[in-house]
Amino acid sequence: DCNVSVGTIFSVYEKKDGTVNDLLRSGADCICAGYCCYSSAVELVFTFNGGSVEGFCLDPTIGEFIHTRFNMKFPSDGGKRIYSCNEGNFIHWDQPIKDAVDAFKNGIDGQPYTARYVGSMVADIHRTLLYGGIYIYPADKKSPKGKLRCLYEGIPMALIIEQAGGIASTGYFEGKIGRVAELVPDDIHCKCPIIMGGPRDVGVVYDCYKKAGIDTPSI
Repeated sequence: DCNVSVGTIFSVYEKKDGTVNDLLRSGADCICAGYCCYSSAVELVFTFNGGSVEGFCLDPTIGEFIHTRFNMKFPSDGGKRIYSCNEGNFIHWDQPIKDAVDAFKNGIDGQPYTARYVGSMVADIHRTLLYGGIYIYPADKKSPKGKLRCLYEGIPMALIIEQAGGIASTGYFEGKIGRVAELVPDDIHCKCPIIMGGPRDVGVVYDCYKKAGIDTPSI
């Protein structure tokens, strides 16, 4: 009702037995994932598992989506230095996440990052995919399983991010740092933590975990 940019996220799985168990599977079983972003223009972005990420823009004069973004990829140099998170939760974060956000704010290689946070996942991820940077919504003391929904927010966005050359991590969650796409939902509305962005910026978060003595995947 405040007219902020919002969106719709979707994922497609092959039907098996026609029960809810058809949906409670990891991203490895996701056939197609995408989102639609509603703003000054309506954009549709989707990918098939193992394929490229493609973008389309609605042309209202003909009522059709026009293919406008081809083989979408994170900028090879990391792109713009943007971090995106709800810093109102800073007090609840674990120390490596605090350290990473402080590093972004204070500057890496002498260049401080810009903060951009809409609060609408589709809008924030769309900007991150186009411009570069990192989107962070980690598990914390207040929400130990994170806040975003695993099945219809985390997994489909992870498939898009990874196939565009980015990293979709859980951060430190349930005793390890893993991929969002590997999570198996145990409920339609279960939640998961999310750290998504290009290798340059997710690498900063991973470095902070390493300094804390946490086993961290290589990038």
